[in-house]
Amino acid sequence: MALTAGIERKSQGDERPGSPARALWRPWVAAARQGDRQAFTKLHGHFGRLVHAVVITRVGPSDAKDLVQDVFLTMWQKLGTLEDDQAFPAWLLSLARTRAARALRDHQPMDPLDEEPGLAAPDRTSSPDAKKVLKALQALPETYAETLAMRLVEGMSGPEIAERTGLTPGSVRVNLHRGMKLLREKLGLPPAEEGPGDE
Repeated sequence: MALTAGIERKSQGDERPGSPARALWRPWVAAARQGDRQAFTKLHGHFGRLVHAVVITRVGPSDAKDLVQDVFLTMWQKLGTLEDDQAFPAWLLSLARTRAARALRDHQPMDPLDEEPGLAAPDRTSSPDAKKVLKALQALPETYAETLAMRLVEGMSGPEIAERTGLTPGSVRVNLHRGMKLLREKLGLPPAEEGPGDE
């Protein structure tokens, strides 16, 4: 996980032409509600990184993987209760937040971040290691932490984040910009130089 490599470049919302249609997943939701496993697989593939980003802002990496699977199992079981297909992303993220909160409440994470063996980045004198970045990310307000995790951990572009969360591209850019500023402060890094198009 190269969280610090290209941290400024990855935090930008880089809008690209040809981004997927906003409701690409809506037919999958309707089909999955009817028991279509292929549609469920498409939903998992499309939203899996999003759910992982939300969960990892609350628990350690190895716990996150299991919790993502729990969230999708819960989604499959409760999809019939969702009344508005357009609300699917917000509903799914709510399931992810609830599941992660329950995991934290029920027991301490199996892999405290301080002892996570696989997260240490190579020694770079000017960059914090991935463990420190993730810990700082988890200390940010939810909105910024989740959006930054989608960008920095999952490598999602601004348009992908907007399409999968239902946020406007402008909101994604604001969350990334403000979140990155807070993250840099928490890591003790100097403020980034802002270009002419920055907020």
